Amino acid sequence: MKIIYVLLFCSFVSIPIIPKAQSTDIDLHVLVGKWKLDMSPQDKTDSNFAMMNITKIEGNTFKGEFYRKGVKIRNAQINTQLKVIYGALVSGDNSGIYNTTFYYKDGMLHGTTHSIDKNFLAVWTAIKSN
Repeated sequence: MKIIYVLLFCSFVSIPIIPKAQSTDIDLHVLVGKWKLDMSPQDKTDSNFAMMNITKIEGNTFKGEFYRKGVKIRNAQINTQLKVIYGALVSGDNSGIYNTTFYYKDGMLHGTTHSIDKNFLAVWTAIKSN
């Protein structure tokens, strides 16, 4: 009988203790605000800037304006599967449709904007201006 108790004790002691997973909630509201987009971050001598104003987060989507005042963000989506905030949106004016993606890192946005109609892919960074 002692052997059974010793075996049971040893088997319980050998079970690894798995710590409870910590909450990894990501605060999406860091995106809310006015962002100054540097549309040519490789050239520090230019003044090629645009704007993004994210006014509201709703679940995994957001609202606001992109590029310039009055150009509404459409079809916006947020993804945090990799513990990083990724965003995507569609915008457009009379010159065409723009597909934009970005990710948030260390207080900055790093993004791209693609225009099929104008045949370009812009790479940009953004800092919060408010």
